[in-house]
Amino acid sequence: MKNSIIIAAFALVAFVFGTNQAQAQEEATTTVNITLADVISIDASSVANNGVVNFEYTTAEHYNNGLPAKTQESALIVTSTKNFNVTVKAGGKDFKDGGNKIPVSVLTIEATGGTMVGSKSKIELSEKDQILVGDAELGSELTIDFNYEIPAEKSSSSDILGKPAGTYTQTVTYTATAL
Repeated sequence: MKNSIIIAAFALVAFVFGTNQAQAQEEATTTVNITLADVISIDASSVANNGVVNFEYTTAEHYNNGLPAKTQESALIVTSTKNFNVTVKAGGKDFKDGGNKIPVSVLTIEATGGTMVGSKSKIELSEKDQILVGDAELGSELTIDFNYEIPAEKSSSSDILGKPAGTYTQTVTYTATAL
């Protein structure tokens, strides 16, 4: 009987210490916040950023048949937290070489390829914003390629023929705008 009392006492002591140890546990909690901001960005490494596209007419064939399209791969690299449009416009109504002019409408630009998903267009350049990629899906480091072309009917027209020899220049600006 004495053994039973000793065993019962040990069981009671083990229960009390076990309960005390469980009650001695402590917890700490931390709140984690994720703060988001709307972002739309054209990456500085985009080929179109300070890029140059050259069309060189040096033979009769070039004027008669036009030149092959010039392609800029990964012309723009865009990151956006919302769907967006990419627009394009010329810095003026003419390519200029001093006082000599060629209308910017001789140039077409087409959005092709890349990882950017949206309504891709081919436009005739003007000094007004035009949608080149409409309702592009949001994403990170989305690329788009551009094809630049002066169609043969433009290179063999009075828009280009009869102009003094020289290098005619105009800037082309691309803008990404969140929807």
